[in-house]
Amino acid sequence: MTAYSVKVRRYQETEISDFGQKLKAARIADGRSAQVLATLAGISTGYWYQLENEQRVWVSDEVVKAIESALIVDFGVSFHD
Repeated sequence: MTAYSVKVRRYQETEISDFGQKLKAARIADGRSAQVLATLAGISTGYWYQLENEQRVWVSDEVVKAIESALIVDFGVSFHD
């Protein structure tokens, strides 16, 4: 008899208050352009500006981690079990 397995997926959300303002302040403090930082984060410059201008309601944790890595900052994102 062949073993059968299933994949289990968990979905969680958290919020970052004033993320756009924090992102813009971090970019300005960093001194590099949005284009350079967006490239380092693996996203488009347009998407970066949409985040800064709070035109996006959600963003993946992978993108936040990539932005944090590019800026060398911590936006304090954490998930609780």
